[in-house]
Amino acid sequence: MKQLGVLDTAFINLEQTNTPQHIGGLGIYDPSTAPGGFVRFKQVIASFEQRLHRLPLFRTRLHEVPGNLDRPYWVVDENFDVEFHLRHIALPHPGDWRQLCIQIARLHSRPLDMARPLWEAYIIEGLDNIPELPEGSFAVYTKMHHSLVDGAGGQSFMAALHDLEPEPSESVADEYLGIQPPLVIDHKPNSGELLFRALVNQTKNTATMAKGTVNLARDFARLGYGVIQKTVPLPDIQAPKTRFNQPVGKHRAFEATTFSVSDFKAIKNAFNVKINDVALAVVSGAMRRYLQEIGELPEVSLAAGIPMNMRSRRGENEDNNQVGSVFCKLHTDIDDPVARLQAIHQSANDAKEFGEKSPLVDALKLVGVLSPWFAKGGAKLYSSGKISQHMPVNISTVVTNVPGANFDLYCAGARLVRYHGLGVLTPGVGLFHAVFSFGDAMTISVLADREQLDDPMKYRECLEASFAELKALADKSFKPSVAKKKTAKRRAAKSS
Repeated sequence: MKQLGVLDTAFINLEQTNTPQHIGGLGIYDPSTAPGGFVRFKQVIASFEQRLHRLPLFRTRLHEVPGNLDRPYWVVDENFDVEFHLRHIALPHPGDWRQLCIQIARLHSRPLDMARPLWEAYIIEGLDNIPELPEGSFAVYTKMHHSLVDGAGGQSFMAALHDLEPEPSESVADEYLGIQPPLVIDHKPNSGELLFRALVNQTKNTATMAKGTVNLARDFARLGYGVIQKTVPLPDIQAPKTRFNQPVGKHRAFEATTFSVSDFKAIKNAFNVKINDVALAVVSGAMRRYLQEIGELPEVSLAAGIPMNMRSRRGENEDNNQVGSVFCKLHTDIDDPVARLQAIHQSANDAKEFGEKSPLVDALKLVGVLSPWFAKGGAKLYSSGKISQHMPVNISTVVTNVPGANFDLYCAGARLVRYHGLGVLTPGVGLFHAVFSFGDAMTISVLADREQLDDPMKYRECLEASFAELKALADKSFKPSVAKKKTAKRRAAKSS
């Protein structure tokens, strides 16, 4: 039995009917690489079950303290049934991309059963009319509670459930898929034991919070001094509200599109920025186009929340999650795409620098430090009372960028050909972009409140148009430089 860390508890405390705190992924597989050229559902179940011993946390369930007086615990589920967590469905004919997006949106809308291990996976067949997919392809949609993993930690989940070749060698199979260790059932403490632990933990937490308050005051003092001396850039938190800042409902919309990593690098090199800057610029251009077309584009810049991987900053601790968050201007008020990209580059650098020196990057931890009884009540009031509408800090979207593997992965022998990430919506932020790279594919996936993004296909077209605009400008700026180099070489050859 293991007690949840502070940040992991925060995601449990934030769980609400309209804003469930699970993240997800959609992988699409080519079965032609599997032995015999096809994969049966029972093979996928066996593949998952054999590998779950690499992920013992995925066989545990939540065990809460009476009265929510202390952080909950993970306990091994003695009735764990892998077939409950794995479901087999198929798209109706004709099985096109739009149908898949609608199905994923519906599945992602449903909260997890908090009384069971907090994950589910769906094997989806019938993808017969999705362009550019190999014949017979199937999808695997997974959703996991954020208390189990963050974006970077999700890569461990992917690694554990995949092989590096269609048919692993016997040595690999023996190492990973051989005799599984026996399942050790946790001792279940009674209410008295849990309350006694809660009392001890509260005593420890009081001392920890006192020390933390001193450290927080010190960090704020350093931050304030840096802002005054203009060595730390102060983020602009006066972004306007948009349709994506309305209260979030129960239903979701999902869309996604795929680009080439090589093309992203070409844009990066042409304008001397970073890959992440290009992704933010594509999102910025899409939001600008979409809001402009429906007559809702504000005159001043929108802002985005950017999750930060805090593993190097925090070091080892008890949390599965190691994530912080900063604000970044998207410069949607700039018409010129290149000028917008350069402005985003500067704002992203400023946001990262501010995040590295600001205690505000860890603001989410406060929800986990407080007693679950108090934190859950506050989260419910914040959501049901629509308090986000009255908050001065406005972000219209969250953009996360997670690098994936640059080599092939296989599930039950089938090769992974495409992957899309799905994030989590919070009260007052009804749009989430997940950027994921895998091999030479760069996917941008969009999760939104269904009422706030009523035309997801149109929004996908805005993403593609925003990217195409940057790519065309990058090609245009690259060609003259290539011509100059060729001319210089010819002149050098003549002179010699």
